[in-house]
Amino acid sequence: MMNDSPEKRNEWRAIFYVQARVAILFVPVVVSLLIIGALAGNDRDPKAIDRTVTGSVR
Repeated sequence: MMNDSPEKRNEWRAIFYVQARVAILFVPVVVSLLIIGALAGNDRDPKAIDRTVTGSVR
């Protein structure tokens, strides 16, 4: 990589910046999915098996 020309280095830097911007766009999506997953995973109480089942069906 030492013998690369400055133009080639600038090209790689531009590609890296584009990829970094795309990654920053996906960060809020991933964080929100993790939060939703953490909130949904908290319902692990054995007594609360299925809240949608009414008392008459049981």
